[in-house]
Amino acid sequence: MTERKALLVERDGGILTLTNNDDPINRMTLEYMDLLEEAVNDAAADPEVRVLVFTAAGEKNFSVGMDLKQLQAGAAERGGAEAIFDQRLRVLAAIENMDKPSIATLFGYCLGGGLELPLACHFRLAAEEGARIGLPELDLGSVPAWGGTARLTRCVGRDRALDLILRAKKISGPEAHRIGLVHEVHPLTELKAAAGALARELAAMPPIAVAGVLRCVVGAAEVPLAEALSEERAAVMRCSGTKDQFEGMRAFMEKRRPVFTGE
Repeated sequence: MTERKALLVERDGGILTLTNNDDPINRMTLEYMDLLEEAVNDAAADPEVRVLVFTAAGEKNFSVGMDLKQLQAGAAERGGAEAIFDQRLRVLAAIENMDKPSIATLFGYCLGGGLELPLACHFRLAAEEGARIGLPELDLGSVPAWGGTARLTRCVGRDRALDLILRAKKISGPEAHRIGLVHEVHPLTELKAAAGALARELAAMPPIAVAGVLRCVVGAAEVPLAEALSEERAAVMRCSGTKDQFEGMRAFMEKRRPVFTGE
C-alpha cells in the first residue's frame, strides 16, 4: 500500500492550493503541520505565488482539528506539548501576516484547529449546508490553543466570541455569515469552485498594492491611528512609480481591464 501524504500542494499560475489529505475527517496531524509550515514558508518567499487557498480532501469535513491521539507521543518526541502548540501558532501567524491573501473553505466539521486556521486567513467561505463551525475545547476541559480566542474576538466581537466559546457552540455556514465569521456562503458542491474564482480575482490584483493593503489592514486594530496612517502612506509610496501603477492608470483611461505583473 502506498502511503499518502498528509498535505497536497497544487500550483496553478499564481494560485497555491494546500489540501489536507486525511479524508473524511482531515485531522491536523503532526505530519500535516510539518508539511504545511514548509509550504507556507516557501510560498511567502516565492514572488510568483500571489494567493493561497486552504482546503481539504473530499466534501465531508474541512477539519476536526488536532489529532489528540498524537499529542502525548508527539509531545514526548518534540520536547513537550508547548513545542507542538508553538509550531501551530507560528504557522498561523505566518499565514495571517503574509503579504499574499489567503482563502479558507469551511465545510462539514470545522472545529478547534479546523476553525483556528481559517481565522488566520484573510477570506473565509463556508458551505450553505452541513457546516459545523466552532471552538468546542471547553467540552474537553480545555481552552483554544492556537490563537482562537483572540482571533475569534477580533472577528466577531467579544460578546459573540464568549457565546460561541463558553457554550461550545457549533454553528452553520449561514449563521457564521450572519455574525461576520465568514465572508460568503455557497452550496457545498460549488464551494471549492467559488474559492478558486475568488483566488483568481485576487491573483489578478497588483501584488505590491495587495501587500500594502494587507500590511495596513491586518495590523490596523492593534496600533494607534497615527501609526496606521503612517503605514498606509508607506504603502502608497511603495506603489508610486511602479509599472503596475502606470498600467492601472492606462487601463482606466483606455477603458480596459489592467494586466498587473508585480513590477
